[in-house]
Amino acid sequence: MNMPPLIPPFDFQTHVLGPWSSPEIAAGTFWTMATCSLVAICCGLLGCFLIVQGLALIGDAISHTVLLGIVVAFLLTGQFSGMAMLIGAGLTGIVTALLIEFIHRSSRIKQDAAIGIVFTSLFALGVILLNTMASHQHIDADCVLFGDLEFAMFDTTKIFGVAIPRSAVQLTLVTAVVASVIALFYKELLVSAFDPQLAAVLGLKPRLVRYGLMGLLSLAVVSSFQAVGAILVVAMMIAPPATAYLLTDRLPKMLLLTVVAGVISAIVGVHVAFWLNAATAGAMVCVACGLFTLAFLFSPRHGLAVGALRRFRRDDPPLADELSVSA
Repeated sequence: MNMPPLIPPFDFQTHVLGPWSSPEIAAGTFWTMATCSLVAICCGLLGCFLIVQGLALIGDAISHTVLLGIVVAFLLTGQFSGMAMLIGAGLTGIVTALLIEFIHRSSRIKQDAAIGIVFTSLFALGVILLNTMASHQHIDADCVLFGDLEFAMFDTTKIFGVAIPRSAVQLTLVTAVVASVIALFYKELLVSAFDPQLAAVLGLKPRLVRYGLMGLLSLAVVSSFQAVGAILVVAMMIAPPATAYLLTDRLPKMLLLTVVAGVISAIVGVHVAFWLNAATAGAMVCVACGLFTLAFLFSPRHGLAVGALRRFRRDDPPLADELSVSA
């Protein structure tokens, strides 16, 4: 029995130009790239502030626990969309952060263990409610984790006569909100992220800033998960900001590099998925992690390989010294 090759042969004409071969296919490719890029931008920008504070795991927790808020909102309103769902998810994100901090401050439990306890408990409760009380809906736990990107492109709305996927419209609005909040409250976010004590002295209320960040993160997650799933949301929240963190020591440049890395991950990931006939979200995550690996090895200041080469050159004696020793 002949097994198919692990990596199929690559053809530029088929796998790079193929997704743009006709207007209908090109439209689907464009909106898939646009949706994934918007997810990467809005989640990546927020992820920058999580990375510099060492709170990446809280972002992972919130990306899963919002399921509980979504299901509760559905049980109260009877629909999986609208303002009620966004409010439910936002409140769940804030409650998640409050519970983690309460457990950490009120016991010997460290923050990572507190995150694990709250994350698994609330997510499991959301899954149970979803399976027992909302099982007749089209959404399920697999959809939350892995998304439904290929079918989300067919759920469109017309704007100025142009059919646009609803997920792209929603993510455009959320990305605009995230970018606007960061621009308006950049000073508060910056000081609270790097020096909470100074922020408290200046009256900036760092704890309130953190809870606001968690609420905004919940908004980004709930706007993304139906299309791309929580796995891609977590990856875009961490991988592009971590890549940028290795390439610069300045937050504004880190935000810009995060956007660049996220968009590259979306564009290349869509073509890799087409080449390998694989899930778009998975291919996009692999590309994002590949970019992180390159930064981890070859970052000019923090790269592992560059640092090893620098140490080798520093320890290697000059040629003249070697000749004098041998003589």
